[in-house]
Amino acid sequence: MKNRLKVLRAERNWTQADLAEKLDVSRQTINAIEKGKYDPSLPLAFKVARLFEASIETIFDDEVEVDSEPSSLAPLVD
Repeated sequence: MKNRLKVLRAERNWTQADLAEKLDVSRQTINAIEKGKYDPSLPLAFKVARLFEASIETIFDDEVEVDSEPSSLAPLVD
């Protein structure tokens, strides 16, 4: 999963330790998330989003393409 955590943190001149303290996680957790080695739990993702006053989707990208074409959906009514 890609994320913008490092950019958002840098914009605020926060160290990984600063962010870890604000989120009540370890610095290693922040490092792993930033490097894409660890996907945050849903509660942690919400906590991150609230801290940066952004939606989860603007911070985390699951890199899965969603086909939004209506023709690809099964008919709801026959």
